Amino acid sequence: MIAFVKKNPLFVLIILISAFFRLFRLSSYMEFLGDQGRDLVIVRDFLKNGNLFFIGPQTSIGNMYLGPYYYYLIAPALLLANFNPVGPAIFVALLSVLTTALIYFVSKKWFNTQSALAASLLFALSPVVIKYSSFSWNPNIMPLFSLLFVYFLVQAIFFKKYKQLIFASLSFIMIINSHYLGLLLLPLAAVYWFFHYLSQKDPKNKKSFLKYTLYAFLIFLVSLLPQLLFDIKHQGQNIKALIEFFTVRQTTVNLKVYKALPQLFPLFSQVISRLLGGKNPTYGLYLGLILILSFFIYLYRLVKTKNKQNNPYLTLLIVWFLIGLVGLGLYKQHIYDHYFAFLFPPVFILTGVLLSSLFSSKFKFLAPPLFLFLVYASLSQNPFLYPPNRQLQTVDAITDSIIEKSATQDFNLALLAKQNYDPPYRYFFYQKQSPLYTLDQKITSQLFVVCEPHPDIDCYPINHPEWGIAAFGWAKIDSQWQINGITVYRLVPNPEGT
Repeated sequence: MIAFVKKNPLFVLIILISAFFRLFRLSSYMEFLGDQGRDLVIVRDFLKNGNLFFIGPQTSIGNMYLGPYYYYLIAPALLLANFNPVGPAIFVALLSVLTTALIYFVSKKWFNTQSALAASLLFALSPVVIKYSSFSWNPNIMPLFSLLFVYFLVQAIFFKKYKQLIFASLSFIMIINSHYLGLLLLPLAAVYWFFHYLSQKDPKNKKSFLKYTLYAFLIFLVSLLPQLLFDIKHQGQNIKALIEFFTVRQTTVNLKVYKALPQLFPLFSQVISRLLGGKNPTYGLYLGLILILSFFIYLYRLVKTKNKQNNPYLTLLIVWFLIGLVGLGLYKQHIYDHYFAFLFPPVFILTGVLLSSLFSSKFKFLAPPLFLFLVYASLSQNPFLYPPNRQLQTVDAITDSIIEKSATQDFNLALLAKQNYDPPYRYFFYQKQSPLYTLDQKITSQLFVVCEPHPDIDCYPINHPEWGIAAFGWAKIDSQWQINGITVYRLVPNPEGT
């Protein structure tokens, strides 16, 4: 170990930086909202009661469900943490640290050490990457498995190690269990698969290639069995939603590829500004122009040298990035940062290659200031510059206060919030074995209403139209208190309605 550190001090330093920004005060900075609570309630039920799950999280659009493998992936972490929600968050953070190392490894193998150091450091420092590495959520694992998928694809196609297609299939399974936008990696794989198949003159190689392609496809089909069983039980709910998503396209996707062209540069600038420009649109615009100029220089050299000096890995990364942008351009909804998580690796690796190329060119005087600017842009928006949200601690404190106020008597719960729902609170109540009942199970003699402040939220619970309050019946406020700016009301029946 000491010999490795002495031989690779900068790599070790980058990994330590990556780990620090993802793990330091994780419990205070981690997001703990409805999706995280929902996941933990489901996984806890599996670990405590052995209830298997056949589907994963529901998508935000289309009423579809992902596969269940993210839940199984984080289950050991929750168990090892003794059901503390921090456990899965640490696991996801460590996967991001592993992604940092993998970006270094792949960049060094495909290009050089300079590219590897620049790409991995910028990935370690990017505030958007740090944000999506510091809490448990299914899209957060996509950068790792996207890079693994492409790496195994390269090993299979560039080096004829066709068994690697099996590992590519396993990686792809995790990608689409992370987010369905990972399907945009399929055109990349299809293009390289098709041209490799046509280029094979040796019948033995072609047969081996098809054999392992079939194995990979069968593994993928087997991975769909849980979702298939779910659909059989629920009258094809998932497949119907998927078909509707692609056939009723007013607000989903546009299948005319040329329609994506006007969106390419805005999307390109958005991706660059979010990942490399410290979330600053102006920085993203200028950085994007630099990258586009570099791309045209690359194309010029490609034509001039007639492909003799072309680096196939560079072409692969550019095709990966362009296909991803076109796919995102066909999507009709707002593009959030986690939607392009499958593009995180090529953005950072391509940037590392650009910086390395500058260092070895006649414009090498531009490389240090550009690199330092990228580091500054990321550090200027580092999450540690802002107070921690302490969402986990707040939910824990609120549930403790409700348990105390309930006097260990049965109670119901309702939540008033703009961008949250109640599973985080329910998870803590379940863990503390509290007598919490849903309203369809039992209407108790007390209802606790938690109101998370927002300009669009009316916190006053009496006669509130929220179902969780209205179904409780006529009520009056017995007491109220605040914890970290969140108001909690205890409501008791008021038969007179006054």
